[in-house]
Amino acid sequence: MKLSGGVEWALHCCVVLTAAGDPVPAARLAALHDVSPSYLAKQMQALSRAGLVHSIQGKTGGYVLTRKPEEVSLLDVVQAVDGASPAFVCTEIRQRGPLGTPPEQCAKRCPIARAMGAADAAWRASLAAVTIADLAASVEEDSGPEALPRIGAWLNAGRDDRPH
Repeated sequence: MKLSGGVEWALHCCVVLTAAGDPVPAARLAALHDVSPSYLAKQMQALSRAGLVHSIQGKTGGYVLTRKPEEVSLLDVVQAVDGASPAFVCTEIRQRGPLGTPPEQCAKRCPIARAMGAADAAWRASLAAVTIADLAASVEEDSGPEALPRIGAWLNAGRDDRPH
């Protein structure tokens, strides 16, 4: 399974938004992650279209999560950024060529399609079982309880950098 790099950026943004008390501009999120603001803005727009974040306009605007972190799964973010299409699409290769199986004998999905479909379902179930809150808790376990509050303070301090 290959995911776009945008998924990783979007997940990081969702996790750090849990620590921000105020809306965070995409440019501030980009600065935190040392990534191009225009690239990160595309990921935030994808999250917004999916209803995972809300963009607040104005000089004190930015992005906020629309749901509690425990209500946003990794699958939600993956599908927002990369789409919900299955990783494997069967093209019925078994029906092609000089020894192809006639369509009327293909009442069941082929074994390859069944195996790939089962793998896709397991992958999606695994992603659906992990939430942004779970990731935030892991950050605290891995980096200490001060990590996310420190990030939140940095994100909110950026509000002072804006013109008044």
